[in-house]
Amino acid sequence: MSSSFSAAEAALAVAGLAVISVVTRGFFLFPDREVPIPAWLQRSLKVAPLAALAAIVVPEIVLTRGELVTTWQDARLAAALAATLYYLWRSGVLGPLLAGMLAFLPLRLVWGW
Repeated sequence: MSSSFSAAEAALAVAGLAVISVVTRGFFLFPDREVPIPAWLQRSLKVAPLAALAAIVVPEIVLTRGELVTTWQDARLAAALAATLYYLWRSGVLGPLLAGMLAFLPLRLVWGW
């Protein structure tokens, strides 16, 4: 059984999704007065970028092909440890990034971890 959309149906779907996107985003972007946001939601929105980053980075560090890393000889684990230790010593963005890469590259390229 083949289900294919006609060009008109596809155009209608795209237009509908565009309208929904504009309305839902415009609800917050174009009000006449400031929309009150509860304090608990404001606190949650402050940590949302960190939570999203952790949700992307942590599985990349601890998983290989969908399974947990079973050995400590993984360059990603050493790089994460180096970056974390550097961050605890001196907070910032560039320092931990460089520390992680300085740990990762030799382990991966030289020792083949």
